[in-house]
Amino acid sequence: MNEGCNEKGRARILIIDDTPDFLELLADLLEPTYEVMVADNAKRGMALARTQKFDLILLDIYMPDLNGYMLCEQLKKQSVAIDVPVVLMSGYIDAQGEARALDAGAADCLYKPLDFDVLNSRVRSLIMRKIAVDRMRDREVLLQEKLRQHTAHIEMVEQVALQTLVNVICARDIETGAHIVRTQAYVRMLAFHLAIQPRFAGELTPKAIELISKSAPLHDIGKVAIPDHILRKPGPLTPEEFSVMRTHPVLGLRALQSVEREHTDPPDFLRYAKDIVIAHHEKWDGSGYPYGLAGDLIPVAARLMAVADVYDALISRRVYKQSMSHEDAVQIMLNGSGSHFDPEITAAFSALASQFSEVAAQHKDSDSAAPSHD
Repeated sequence: MNEGCNEKGRARILIIDDTPDFLELLADLLEPTYEVMVADNAKRGMALARTQKFDLILLDIYMPDLNGYMLCEQLKKQSVAIDVPVVLMSGYIDAQGEARALDAGAADCLYKPLDFDVLNSRVRSLIMRKIAVDRMRDREVLLQEKLRQHTAHIEMVEQVALQTLVNVICARDIETGAHIVRTQAYVRMLAFHLAIQPRFAGELTPKAIELISKSAPLHDIGKVAIPDHILRKPGPLTPEEFSVMRTHPVLGLRALQSVEREHTDPPDFLRYAKDIVIAHHEKWDGSGYPYGLAGDLIPVAARLMAVADVYDALISRRVYKQSMSHEDAVQIMLNGSGSHFDPEITAAFSALASQFSEVAAQHKDSDSAAPSHD
């Protein structure tokens, strides 16, 4: 009888029975094919099950210290043998006993004295099933890991694509890097604040907020195509120049659509980026541009961006104006509730105004920044 060999390639069976002669006989019958370990009481059996890995457990029902039903329940409840088939054995077991065995988590029952052919067939069948389940679980774990790696790769590609687009914007010095950081933070704060409200809960899920925040830095990417003599004009724009400036949302949308067409599986953030780019200059009352959208026809992401962008424009120096105090900017924002801005988003801004000020103070523009028209 072998009590603990670890021969590779052989299934492992634990036999728990308080009758030494039966233990020895059963082990001798199984050892030519399997690696067998034995325990002559429930306590030792539980200890082996906790410290060793088995493919099958054969368990006597009637033992003096703890009966097989209770031991089987403990093995399953403590996850010691949660995936290991347990077979209960007894010289007498009726239908009620079989039902109790199954309720305790047993996979099968065997009757003493054991018929070797029946024993061998049941053991082989249960072990083959256990091995098949293990292989399926291993494949699932492998697939999950591959999915995790694939998802991580997609996220990396998305981040590289996003950073490339942001770098294009910064290369023109259309906005300072600090403006991008600030407006991104404002949008995130507003989105999380509004996500608990019934009107926004369905759209502002955690995933959506993540993607909207990722997309926020692209809001003015269309300005890349605006000529410098307009973009950097040190003074108010003429009506003709302002008409050109107002084309930047459409130009930005076209740029993102061209990126989207080049990918069979475009990054998720592009959906929100397109909404923000095309609609962040729309106004709640329909007086904005480029399409004169009003109310809920303006995408939520664009409505968030409008509040973030206008506040930051007010407190920032531009080529045609000096910066404004936080207090004055807040008043102008509140005055725009229901006309320029979604009233509920304006209310969220009001509740978060002090945090907006903190973000602005933390991420100030450098003196060398070259602001443009907004």
